[in-house]
Amino acid sequence: MVKERIRIGIDVGGTFTKAVAVNANNMELMGAAITPTTHTAVEGVAAGVVYVFQKLIMECSINPDNVIFLAHSTTQATNALLECDVTPVGVVGMGAGSIEAVRAKSLTNQDDIEVAPGRFITVKHVFVDTSKSLISEKTKAAIQKLLDQGARTIVASEAFGVDDPTHEKLVMDEASQMGISATGAHEITKLYGLKVRTRTAIINASILPKMVETAEMTEKGVRQTGIKAPLMVMRGDGGVMSISEMRRRPIFTALSGPAASVAGVLFYLKISDGIYFEVGGTSTNMGVIKNGRPMTKHVEIGGHSTYLPSLDVRVLGVAGGSMPRVQGNKLIDVGPRSAHIAGLPYATFANDEDIVDPKPIFLKLKEGDPSDYLGIECANGKRYALTNTCAANILGFAKPGDYAYGNPKAARRAFTPLANILGVTVEEAAYKFLEIATGKVIDVVLGLIDEYKLDNLGSVLVGGGGGASTLIPFISEKTGLKYQICDNAEVISSIGDALAMVRETVERSIVNPTPDDILRVRKECEQGAIASGAKPGTIEIFVEVDSSKHRVYATAVGATEFLTRDVAAAKVSGDEQAKISAESMRVDYDEVKKVAQTRYLSVYTAPIRKRGFFGITRVLRNSIRVIDDFGVIRLNINNGLAFQTNIGGAIDSLCEQASKLIQYTEAGSIVPESYLLYEARVFDMSGLKNLEEYRAMASVELQGVEEGLPAVIVFSI
Repeated sequence: MVKERIRIGIDVGGTFTKAVAVNANNMELMGAAITPTTHTAVEGVAAGVVYVFQKLIMECSINPDNVIFLAHSTTQATNALLECDVTPVGVVGMGAGSIEAVRAKSLTNQDDIEVAPGRFITVKHVFVDTSKSLISEKTKAAIQKLLDQGARTIVASEAFGVDDPTHEKLVMDEASQMGISATGAHEITKLYGLKVRTRTAIINASILPKMVETAEMTEKGVRQTGIKAPLMVMRGDGGVMSISEMRRRPIFTALSGPAASVAGVLFYLKISDGIYFEVGGTSTNMGVIKNGRPMTKHVEIGGHSTYLPSLDVRVLGVAGGSMPRVQGNKLIDVGPRSAHIAGLPYATFANDEDIVDPKPIFLKLKEGDPSDYLGIECANGKRYALTNTCAANILGFAKPGDYAYGNPKAARRAFTPLANILGVTVEEAAYKFLEIATGKVIDVVLGLIDEYKLDNLGSVLVGGGGGASTLIPFISEKTGLKYQICDNAEVISSIGDALAMVRETVERSIVNPTPDDILRVRKECEQGAIASGAKPGTIEIFVEVDSSKHRVYATAVGATEFLTRDVAAAKVSGDEQAKISAESMRVDYDEVKKVAQTRYLSVYTAPIRKRGFFGITRVLRNSIRVIDDFGVIRLNINNGLAFQTNIGGAIDSLCEQASKLIQYTEAGSIVPESYLLYEARVFDMSGLKNLEEYRAMASVELQGVEEGLPAVIVFSI
């Protein structure tokens, strides 16, 4: 009998903390538990994490010895900054030499940082010239001066400290011996840019004491249950890191809620390109999946640029509980206030007998708000909110079995006052309601598709969150884009926590990187992933070169344990792969052709035709889909070329074919976006500027790979 292996995920939301247990052998959901988030408890959100965890263990009869993985996402870092629950920070700026020292002193000496309107992180500063040896006494004196000025945590930041962090580490060691938390700027990022690097480290240090305190409470509570598995924390860029790493870099957990959601989406659904949603009651988080990977960027905090990597998430104040604003006989807006803010239940979740003789009431939900939010009051004195969820139930978008499905009959009765005000039918009022609400979302969807150059034909709207079926089907109808709603959408973030992989990112500023430079960055990234809890044999590393910014990016993704899931039954046949590709390209099955393959990836193409003048049909483009053995589209190319080769000849073939596709302009050469496929790997070489960089990157990537293995080169043109 196979021993039960369990992965547990806990999502700490603004309103509720939700936990799930997933069977690691078959990845099926075993059970879930929920509790209100404990913002006001003495232990903070840690109390809720421990409580819901213990509740899950009891309700699902889980043997602690069978738990192999435990992770949680949290809004604490984000909330700490929004609410300015931060600690004053002292910066020890450092630099050597007359010119460098002057510049370093200026760039590390920063004003108080505004992290929310009218709320600031207090920043103090001293500078130490490191031209001479940095002795312990000098370091202690600098730290003590900052403490005397009111600082409670320390940042060590030196010019070129990313190349040699010796002095930053010395400051951190001295602070630790004095019982003070400290952050080295080199720990946060390896990029040059002393001002932004220092600023990011300051933000990290400001929440360090509070986050460490919470982490220790959480870990203690978990260990008391007998769980021996590593306790991990979700990062904002879609991976997890160990508690020990979180103690150093808590800022990396900012925006970890949306990150957990997309982690769950990517595991459960076969998505290559699309827009993912987490639809809650008050707000909707949106982001992009491209080539099977969520898009990331450096986030801004309080309007300040940072070197904090996170998913590129757009947040809109419209969701399942958004309420209408009415002026005269016009519906002028939906949201941003919601039923949660109003303290009212959704009308669609009421009983038939409760919605009797509903009358319109106008509400002012918060100080400074307009007094035109519309609700209803019934004959029994009960008040209800009219919401997007109600409208979706009226129109049949929310279906039985959906988390958002309620009582359509009650919703219709509740919408009667609004319909009367507008002079339309209840169905027309509901349609107008959703049209206004989703109009804001559609603008963002189309903007993201354009910004990230997604293929409209292959892109999918992916819904997660309890309110997913409230908005996503309607948006699909309006845009013509396909959609999918995740199973267990209401706990998709917790599932994402349970199934997340360890992730580490290293970014370095390097002009004209050599293969040795790239290898060093890869190795550094791999070691970082191992330090964060990944087992060495599970790690996959992605490297990108941005020639325009002289930067090398490396991302390592790995698991905390070797996965033993039996995946044979999940594989799809070649015929099924062709059907999936045809559906994605929106062509007939017989138009799809398999043109190349590796051991685990297949490349399908189809001509996308367009009828021109006089009814003459012409080929517009050659669409490409790269699909793996499990039916997941790994690469979606709107118009491209594919060439079969092997590992031994891949580099020469790559350079030969690329040379034919290079375009020369007055601004220089334009190299096509390109990908090298081998085994189950899709190696993205987009962003390279010449054939020398192609050769260097491919040489590093293929080092040690068996020469006889099949490989494929794909170009986007």
